[in-house]
Amino acid sequence: MTTAEGVARREGGRSALVLAAVRSAVTELTAERGAAQLTVPAIAERANVSASSIYRRWGDLPTLLAEVATYRLDPDRPLPDTGDLRSDLLGWARELVEHLGRPSNAAMLRAGAALAGDGESDCLRNRRAEATRLVERVAAASSGPVPDVPEVIDHVVAPIVYRVIFDPGSLDDAVAERLVDGLLAALPAGD
Repeated sequence: MTTAEGVARREGGRSALVLAAVRSAVTELTAERGAAQLTVPAIAERANVSASSIYRRWGDLPTLLAEVATYRLDPDRPLPDTGDLRSDLLGWARELVEHLGRPSNAAMLRAGAALAGDGESDCLRNRRAEATRLVERVAAASSGPVPDVPEVIDHVVAPIVYRVIFDPGSLDDAVAERLVDGLLAALPAGD
């Protein structure tokens, strides 16, 4: 990219480089030490940036960890849209299992949940928004029974998150299908 003065500039610039370096440092350090052992100075050292850069962008460690825990699962990304409720839910659930099941993402999920305290974590807020979009889209196009958002959270999201945090050995390729089929089986039969 060239500026008005004709000087070449990197695409994304220094800010993008700092963001990538900090995210990478958080992920690496979480895998090595666990999220409970992270500090802003350690992250800054690993990312080769100043701690003040981290504080200026994120404010504090909990905000940084929450953002890194969820950035790869962008809440504005396109969700499955096959026109079929089961296929859309299954595609979404498989994505959640695959993403959250990665050891570094699982560690970040645990940290984000712990740091949320009594509040709602970014991860849950984003998954609820996705479930809402899926349910609303399917409800508008379907004449059959459609789960409501709390049912999707209770039957699909919560069991995945539980397994990621407390029983990662039970998170296998078939989990998404079992959970989605269980949700659909619990719906009242159509007329």
